[in-house]
Amino acid sequence: MNPDQFKTLTRRHLLQRSTLGLGAMALASLLNDRASASPLATSNQQLATIPPHFAPRAKSIIYLHMVGAPSHLDLLEHKPALEKFNGQPCPDHLLTKGQQFAFIRGHPSLMGSPFKWSRHGKSGLELSELLPHLGSVADDICVVKSLHTEEINHGPAQLFSMTGFGRFGRPSLGAWVSYGLGSENSSLPAFVVMNTGPVAGAGSALWGPGFLPAQHQGVEFRSSGDPVLFLSDPKGVSRDDRRHVIDSVSQLNRLQLADVGDPEIAARIEQYEMAFRMQSSVPELMDISHEPKEVHQLYGTTPGKASFANNCLLARRLVERGVRFVQLFDADWDTHGNLKARLSAKCKQVDQPMAALVLDLKRRGLLDDTLVVWGGEFGRTPVMQGKDGRDHHKDAYCCWLAGGGTKPGITHGQSDDIGFKVVENGVHVHDLHATLLHLLGIDHTRLTYKYQGRDFRLTDVSGTVVKNILT
Repeated sequence: MNPDQFKTLTRRHLLQRSTLGLGAMALASLLNDRASASPLATSNQQLATIPPHFAPRAKSIIYLHMVGAPSHLDLLEHKPALEKFNGQPCPDHLLTKGQQFAFIRGHPSLMGSPFKWSRHGKSGLELSELLPHLGSVADDICVVKSLHTEEINHGPAQLFSMTGFGRFGRPSLGAWVSYGLGSENSSLPAFVVMNTGPVAGAGSALWGPGFLPAQHQGVEFRSSGDPVLFLSDPKGVSRDDRRHVIDSVSQLNRLQLADVGDPEIAARIEQYEMAFRMQSSVPELMDISHEPKEVHQLYGTTPGKASFANNCLLARRLVERGVRFVQLFDADWDTHGNLKARLSAKCKQVDQPMAALVLDLKRRGLLDDTLVVWGGEFGRTPVMQGKDGRDHHKDAYCCWLAGGGTKPGITHGQSDDIGFKVVENGVHVHDLHATLLHLLGIDHTRLTYKYQGRDFRLTDVSGTVVKNILT
């Protein structure tokens, strides 16, 4: 061997020729029959056996996000004081210096709920007349009445609720779950998204991967038409033809990966493979026409029609097949005016299917290890905007959870008599995120990703698990 040959051996050539080069290592870790790499996995573990940090109470999450922020004061939190003092000026001591409203100016008046309220189930959970179906599962849900966030406008608040940060660039909650646990089904993504109406504000960043590898991005499914855009083969292209194309492209990508060692290339290879597998798995999954008639009656679904009801039924079918995180976005909950009519219309669209989802999961034995979460990016003000609307409110609002290790039939936390500020057992968005990860068996302080020299996590540098709501 001539020693002089090593004088011209560049770093790139060394990495290319070495069996321990970056490309070989990336392929070994990212393409060994799993849909995603995980910080909780060892090199010998298969996709379905990636262990969490500790025993999980939930395997999957279905997150129902009402885009635009539903009025908790007209749905989940009855405040008799608001009705008693309806139309009177808001007490001066609540309008502290620096108090933020998005649009209200001057000294606003209090606004009582125009809806009737009643108690449901053995728990006696008090709900608005707009949620009669949710009342039927009152003993299966836990209502958090002390949620608070840091952002006052829709886009930043949506980002904060889904990424833990009020600006673009961070991974979404579902992406973190995909990164941490992977999927139990190699033919479906770990993270699936379905939208009802346009998701205004932060848009697709709400299910984006941020700086995580690209395969952790939420894959958008549609409940009508082609289930996934560009998934179908063009006319005249057979499955064998498609397999040949993917193999050829993958071979080129592998050569490029071995050359430059960019992990995004490995992610691209895996995404092509996943898309090929989804061509067989997704059409059967998305075809709800074969569900029994009584299931369609329960949810209020119509096969082939785009609706929140269809998406709820599809969410159940997804978690049955091992999808880790299912995100349903429902648009148009912003009620700055005409609150009574608009809120009534929205609740007619979501009340039956979201209650059906809880009931259906329970009777199938899936609720114990499936966590359902419902909420928006913030709440609405106890004071009036215009003649009959409510402004954005970040300091006190509600969400509800069901299954997956949460206590059924309870409420947690409390705001003051008119719902202006949290006065007991406050739950910050970081606390909620820490709790969701905890139920999946993940320690939120240990689920990190190094980016630009810093270890990032979903909960930033805070977050406390809300243990009082756990079984």
